[in-house]
Amino acid sequence: MKIKAAENGPYLIEVQEASVKRGDKEEKLAQKTIALCRCGHSANKPFCDGAHKKHGFTGEQAELDIS
Repeated sequence: MKIKAAENGPYLIEVQEASVKRGDKEEKLAQKTIALCRCGHSANKPFCDGAHKKHGFTGEQAELDIS
């Protein structure tokens, strides 16, 4: 699994398989890269909705590789 912090953007989590649980519902995600908000302005938390662009969020790029 890799976790990347995009420059001025979200955390990008690269996975083999993922699902989201909200209350009683569980949904399998089709995508292999999940974008998580790190600016705090997303209307769809914990997922990124691009709000960082409107709010001028800045953050450094970084990468973590978990084996």
